[in-house]
This record gives sequence, structure tokens and C-alpha cells, in this order.
Amino acid sequence: EVKSSLDGAKKVLEEHINDNGIRINWFKKGGGERIADGDVISIDYKVLLTDKTIVDGNHLLNKPSVPFMVGFKMQTEGWDLALKQLRVGDFVEIFIPSNLARGEKGIKDLIPPNSDNILRIRIIEKMKPTREVEGNKVWVFEENVNNKRKFKEGSEIIFHCMVSTPSNPLYINTYKTNNPFKLRMEDSGTVPGLKKALINAKKSDRMFVFIPAAEAYGVKGYLDVVKPNENLFYNILTMDVIEK
Repeated sequence: EVKSSLDGAKKVLEEHINDNGIRINWFKKGGGERIADGDVISIDYKVLLTDKTIVDGNHLLNKPSVPFMVGFKMQTEGWDLALKQLRVGDFVEIFIPSNLARGEKGIKDLIPPNSDNILRIRIIEKMKPTREVEGNKVWVFEENVNNKRKFKEGSEIIFHCMVSTPSNPLYINTYKTNNPFKLRMEDSGTVPGLKKALINAKKSDRMFVFIPAAEAYGVKGYLDVVKPNENLFYNILTMDVIEK
């Protein structure tokens, strides 16, 4: 079982209160890089309600840390606003008011409506991409090295994904529809950067993919889903790679 170093009373070294109601208390000041949109960071975190009920955290998954993409509302808006005030190495407690957390909806049977959140988080590191192709960045977090078949010309890749823009999180979630994508290199109409990013992907790879706007929908955007000049974030699990 993974134990947490986030618990217990800590001495507050510094406090910052934002106009939007977010309050950050530093227990440790890191000397690393400032965090920015598009960064992937490794975090150790725990989310509590004001009554100290734990509602989320990597320890619930028995993981010492998890990766997080900044700037795409991977959690709630309050996370992204607060994280960009932090540096690598920081250990903080963040008060996130309900309107910047789960708001009026909450999460059924977990977070009541209009609940303020408390995020305890340690920023472990800023993670470098595993590979980068023409501005398209790929971070591979889990892979089965025994899987040798790679996605390339003449093959088909099948993958589940969640896709977000900064303004429209999770506009695609194939897990929810139980309908994974299938892609071949010769397919038209596919985001060009996604094809480039998936080259050499293997079955069972778990990865984050950052696609800059120029490699996605550019200045035109896409319908009312992707705004002009918006970057894309894909959270991907490769189900299979098939030779054709």
C-alpha cells in the first residue's frame, strides 16, 4: 500500500489569497521551474472536502504519483489557475471555492453540490516528452516492452482517448461511448499532428499527446467544438496495432 506524505499538520511558510477566492498555503517552497500551460507534471495529491472527507487522490489508486497536463481542465478550473502559481518542488494546500471546483453539479454520491475543495499537492517534477515530432509532443507513461508491433504505414491503430481543448474539456471520451477510434496513416480528415504523434505507438501504451493548433485545426477551428488557434490534448490508451 502506498502511504501518503501529504497528511498531518504542517507549518505554513507563506500564504497567497487570490481575488477569485483561491487560497494557497505553502508548506515547502520549491526552487524548480514555474509551471505553465502545456506542461506535464508528476504530482502527489489528495482532494478533501471542508469536513476532511477524502474524495480523490493518487493514493486511492495505490500510485505514489500520477501525471497531470496543465491548462486543459483535466480536473477543475481551479486546479489550472492555482498550479500556474507554483513551481516544481512546491508542497502546498489550496482552497478552491465551489464555483471553481465542481460547482452546483458536484459529483453524485461523492461531492455534494456547491462544495469547496481542499487540494493538498506536491509538485514532484516537470516531465519531458518521450518524443516530439514537429511540435507534437508525446509522453508515454506505461508500455509493455514485449509488444514489438508499432503503428506505421500499412498498419491500423485502435485506441481509446479523451480529447480536450483549453475551452472545451473532454469533448470526446471514447470510454464513455465504448467506441474506440481506428486510424490508418492514409485516412483523410484526421488531425495531422495526431498521426505524427502516434507513429511507433504499441499495444497497451498509455500516453499524453499535445497537438499545437497549427498541427490540428489551425485558424479555422472545428465547428463549435474547437476554437480557432486552440491546442489539443489527447489522453490515450492503445488497444491494438494491426498489420494490414
